[in-house]
Amino acid sequence: MKGAWAEALARKYLLAKGYALLGQNRRTPYGEIDLWMRDGETHVAVEVKQRRDETFGTPLEALTPRKYSRVYQSALYLLGRDDVMVRLEAVLVYGTPKKFRLEHLDISI
Repeated sequence: MKGAWAEALARKYLLAKGYALLGQNRRTPYGEIDLWMRDGETHVAVEVKQRRDETFGTPLEALTPRKYSRVYQSALYLLGRDDVMVRLEAVLVYGTPKKFRLEHLDISI
């Protein structure tokens, strides 16, 4: 996978922050959750976006309202109910495996 290094970087970053990994590349009828994690009692759906440069836009620009909705619906599907705390986050990676910048955002609706 072309962007697998960015997901591995994001996973390592979040684990170092104390998150627990519940799953990776979890597919649902609504789409895919790149990293499915838990932060304390809160489930966290993490979208990872990586761009080498800004020729085709930034990673942040790739996080459209439609994408937010699909990630949220996928999280609810995985939980099987909507009465559990779930947070949406994004890890944006700018650059290449050798030279990168990482940005971590809460994108909850």
